[in-house]
Formats: sequence, C-alpha cells, structure tokens
Amino acid sequence: MRLFRRGGQPEDRTPEQPQQPDEAAEDVIGDEWQQGSPDASEPPAALEETAADVPGDIVPEPAPAPAPEPAVQWAWGADYSPEKADAARREREREQLEAGLQKSRTGFGARLRGAFGGGGADWDEIEETLITGDVGAALAMDLVERARRRRDVTPELAVRDELAKLLAPRDAEHWEPVPALADAPAIVLVVGVNGTGKTTTIGKLAARERSKGRRVVLAAADTFRAAAIDQLRIWAQRTDSEIVAHAPNADPAAVVFDALDAAIARHADILIADTAGRLHTKSNLMEELAKVRRVIDKRLPGARVETFFVLDATTGQNGLAQAKAFHEAVGLTGVVLTKLDSTAKGGIVFAIEKEIGVPVRFVGVGERAEDLLPFDPEDFVAALFD
Repeated sequence: MRLFRRGGQPEDRTPEQPQQPDEAAEDVIGDEWQQGSPDASEPPAALEETAADVPGDIVPEPAPAPAPEPAVQWAWGADYSPEKADAARREREREQLEAGLQKSRTGFGARLRGAFGGGGADWDEIEETLITGDVGAALAMDLVERARRRRDVTPELAVRDELAKLLAPRDAEHWEPVPALADAPAIVLVVGVNGTGKTTTIGKLAARERSKGRRVVLAAADTFRAAAIDQLRIWAQRTDSEIVAHAPNADPAAVVFDALDAAIARHADILIADTAGRLHTKSNLMEELAKVRRVIDKRLPGARVETFFVLDATTGQNGLAQAKAFHEAVGLTGVVLTKLDSTAKGGIVFAIEKEIGVPVRFVGVGERAEDLLPFDPEDFVAALFD
C-alpha cells in the first residue's frame, strides 16, 4: 500500500510496519481531501512572484478590479402589480369602447342628449329617438312613462337610469370561462345566422383567451359553409390554438363530440365550437343545433355549457327575432354584438337584454383581434350620454 505524506514523497509500508494512530491521523490523506487543504487559498511559496524576481524595471500591473454588477431593472417598472396591469387593461378597453361607439354616440346618443334642454325634457322626441334607435316601440313607450313619473332626479338622469335598468342582471362584472365540470374544460357553443361574423368572433375570442395563457381547442362544426373549416383553421394558426375538424359535410355533432374528447385529453382550458350558420325559420337546422347540445350532455352529463348568440348590430329589430328563436331552441347564456362601430342605433342592446333576459357579453368594434371587448353596462350607458 502506497501512502502519501503531505509535502513529501510517497513511501512504502509493509504490514510488518504498523502505523501509530497519531501518525496516521496526522500524515495520511483521508476524507478531508474532499474539503481541500486549510491553506489551499494561499499560493505556494515557490509560485509567488515579487517585483524583485521580475527582470529589469518591469513591475507587474495589479489585477483590474471587477466591474460592479448593474442594478436589476424590471421591464414592468418597480411599481408593477397584477392589479395595476388589470386596471390598465380595463381602462384601455373602456377607451376602445368609447371609440367604437362613436356613431351611436353622435347619432342615437346625441339625439337623446338634445331632447333635454334647459333642465326640461321633450318627452315626444325622447320616445321617437328610442324607437328609431332600435329600442322598440312598446319598450320605448313604457320607459318614457316610468321616467316621467319620477321626481327624485332630473329628466335626463331618470331616462339614463331607466335605460340601465333594462340591461339584464349579471353574475359577474366581466365574463370568464368556467369549467363545465371538474377536470373538464369550459365549453362555449357559438350560434348565429350567416353573415353576422360568427367565425371571426370565435377567432377573436380564442385570441383573447390565449393572451391570458389559457389552452384553447376549436371545434370546426360548421361543416356546411364553404371555406368555414379553412377560415377557422387560419384563426387557430394565428392564435396558436388547437383545432379539431372533419371533412366537409360531416355530422356537426360528431365533430363536437371528438373535439370534446380531445380537449379533455389535452387538459385544455376552453373548448369553443363553431356551428353552421342557419336561419331561425329553418326548423330542421335548429333541431340539428339542439342535437349538438344533446351530444355534449351525453358526453358530460350535467355539464355547464355557455351558448353565445352572435348578432349583427346593424340588423336592428330583426336580430331580436333571431335571438328569441335561438333562445327557445338551445337556451342562450350570452350575446355577442358585432359591427357595433358601424351603426348609429345602439338601442338594440337594451331591447335584446330586456326581451330575452340574456346579457350581452362582448361587443365587436373593429376588425382586429383585440377589437372584441367585454361589455360593461355602465360604460355603455355613459358612452351614450357623456
């Protein structure tokens, strides 16, 4: 066995030359080599170099001092917080809503504001403005009658308050997806007639949910309209969402069933299903839509399903008839108003919420993905009057 003595040369020992315990503890390298020698931090004397050892008059330059580490700078600023970021987003959306309601504010809203002059009110003009603004004749007459009887506020505040009361009650300030069941994604079934911007709305909703870090699966169940599947596939690519699609003219219920299986297997946060645009007067197509809903109930008994009806705000009272028919067929839970920036008749919002009792969840005020905004009743009424 070869043993090494610190600072010396190896020497041989034989079994006949037993080592004393004290000597072994002092000289033999044991486990302490893993921790390094106590004087390892000091350079060996033989390697030390002084100015006297350097030839000539050359004196070694001292090693440069290490540069100070830069102070940490956060991209969001020192005062960043999720609450402040959310408040900033809400403020930005409020400004977008005001800009999108420019036509309604200068049309429907301007006429309403003009009917209040000198602290009084021209009730006939108010009633006419409400009717032509798509509030509806019966609803406008009832609102004016209730506002005229009020004595606690000015006529303008009375009309403003009565309009706000027409909006359906909400379980939350802003809509957020809720899982259909435990360990299942939220399910949103999007319905409507052709030409209302239904598929585009789905793409915008997917973009909104992806921006919040949620995993989205799209179901291309609009198998009858030409290029509907391709259009939804493009939105899936733009938003980095996943899509489940069958061949054209396939059974829409089968597409939704497979998409639901895929969403559960992939632990998706939300499934958004596109459906074939159909007229509310076509009973066979409405029955097919009800079949899609039954398939979801069969796959996930007792599941909570959100059904959003996409309504073109420029269609006025005809859109209200469509919403009623869809509500009777599948039970709507929300309305998405598209093209609200293209109409001066914002009264359809009050009519649809009062008549079917379903809240407007989102409004479309432009072509960009970020132009789908959550509907805020207070901000909407304020945008019309302020």
